[in-house]
Amino acid sequence: MHIPLSTTHFSISFATMTVEVMAQEETLNDELVVAAESKKEKKKEKKEKVVEENVKAMESVDVDEPKPKTVEKSSSYKEESNFLSDLKEFERKALGELKSKLEEAILGNSLFEKEEGKKKENEVDMEEEGENVEEVEKDDDVSLWGVPLLPSKGAEGVDVVLLKFLRAREFKVNDAFEMLKKTLRWRKESKVDSVLDEDLGSDLACTAYMNGVDHEGHPVCYNIFGAFGNEELYNKTFKSEEKRFEFLRWRCQLMEKGIQKLDLKPGGVSSLLQINDLKNSPGPSKRELRVATKQIVAMLQDNYPEMVAKNIFINVPFWYYALNALLCPFLTQRTKSKFVIAHPNKVTETLTKYIPIEEIPVNYGGFKRENDSQFSSQVGAVSEIFLKAGSTATIEIPTLEVGNIICWDLTVLGWEVSYKEEFVPNDEGSYTVIVQKGKKMTSQEGPIRNTFRNNEPGKVNLIIENTSNKKKRVLYRSMINKSSSPF
Repeated sequence: MHIPLSTTHFSISFATMTVEVMAQEETLNDELVVAAESKKEKKKEKKEKVVEENVKAMESVDVDEPKPKTVEKSSSYKEESNFLSDLKEFERKALGELKSKLEEAILGNSLFEKEEGKKKENEVDMEEEGENVEEVEKDDDVSLWGVPLLPSKGAEGVDVVLLKFLRAREFKVNDAFEMLKKTLRWRKESKVDSVLDEDLGSDLACTAYMNGVDHEGHPVCYNIFGAFGNEELYNKTFKSEEKRFEFLRWRCQLMEKGIQKLDLKPGGVSSLLQINDLKNSPGPSKRELRVATKQIVAMLQDNYPEMVAKNIFINVPFWYYALNALLCPFLTQRTKSKFVIAHPNKVTETLTKYIPIEEIPVNYGGFKRENDSQFSSQVGAVSEIFLKAGSTATIEIPTLEVGNIICWDLTVLGWEVSYKEEFVPNDEGSYTVIVQKGKKMTSQEGPIRNTFRNNEPGKVNLIIENTSNKKKRVLYRSMINKSSSPF
C-alpha cells in the first residue's frame, strides 16, 4: 500500500534536499500564484500609504520623504492549532482513538510487540544467570521528544506529539499508530535519546546549522549545500558506508537539537523553518550522494513527522527544474503547500517575508552578524520606508551630544538605487562631512553597516535616490553609543 510522504522527510539534510528539489514543480506554480495574489493585495495597500506619505513631497521636483515606520511582526503563515477546541470533529475523534490505542498498548506492554520474542529469550537467559528481570524498562515510561506518551499521565504535550503523526497520515488512526510504533522502535534500537551527548566532530558544522527564529518564533535551520562542492569534505562525508553512517548520525543529532528549541504544547512553537541554499550544490549526479539521499529520506520521513513549518529554497540551480517533477505523484498537497521557491535575485526579499531582517544572516542580505558588538536583540529596532520610483528619501539620525559613535545598518531590497551618507552640523557655519560618497548600488549589493563619530552636534543623513522604475523597500536601524572618553 502506498503511503504519501510527509513533510518531514524534506527537512535538514543535504542528501534529503536532493530529492526535495526533484519534487516541487507543482508547488512552485502554486507558490508563485499565491505569492502573486498576496503581493497584489499588499501592493494596493502599500500604494495608498505611500501616496498619502508623499503628498507633501509632490511639491518638490526631486525629493520624496516617506514617513518611516517600525517594522511590525508579519503573520505570513502560522502553524495549525493543537488546541482540542480548535480541531474539527473528525480530528478530535481520531485523536481520541489514537490515545485509546496507545494507552492500551502501553499498559499491556505491547508497544514493542515485535521485540517480544527476543525479550522473552533474554528474560530466560537473565533468570538462568540469576539476574533481576524486573529491572527491564516498562512501556509506561516511554516518552518521545521529552513528552511522556502514556495518555492517562496527562502530559501537556501528548496531544501535540500525537497530532503530528495523525496529520502525517491524514488522520488515519491505524496508519498513524503504526508510524508511531515504528518511530519508537527505531529510536530505541538506534539509541537516539543519547545522540545529543555524542561528540560527532565539527567538520560538518558548515553544512547545516541553527540560527535565529522567524516572525512566528520557529527556530531556523540553514542547509548550505554548496559546502559539499568541496571535494575533500565530500569524500570525507560520503565515500564509505561508515562515513555515511556518521553523517546520518550527525544529521539526526542536528534534528534533535532543533527539536529541543521547540515548545511541544498547545499554543507553543512545535516545528522548524528550513532554509535550503542550493548555491554551488554538486547536484544529484554523485553516486555517493544518491546513497546518502535514500538513507536520509528514510530516516526523516518515517521518524520526524510534521517537524517543518516551511521549506524555503534559495539559489535554486537549473537542474532543479529538470528533476523536480519526479516525486510529485508521491507528495500530498499538504506537503507541497509548505514549499517556497526564491529566485537568486529575490533571496532577501523572500526571507524577510518569514524572518525579521535582524535575524537574517548578513550573507543573505540581513543585519545579523556573529558576535555583534554594536547591536543586540534588545536595541536598534528596525524601521522601514517605501520609496516610490524616481523619488529620493533622506533618513536622519540626530546626535546632539559631542563625541558619540553613531552606528547604522541599511539595506534596500533589490537595490538599483544611488546611495550616499553625510554628517550635517547644526552650526550653519560648519562644513558638511561626506561619510560615504555617492554610489550606484546594484542588485547584488549586501547590507551596509557604517559608523561615524561626531565632534559637534548635528545629524547623519542617509540619502537614497530611487532611479529605478519600481517602488523600493528600505530597511534600516541605528544606534548611538555614548563615548566614555573625550573626542
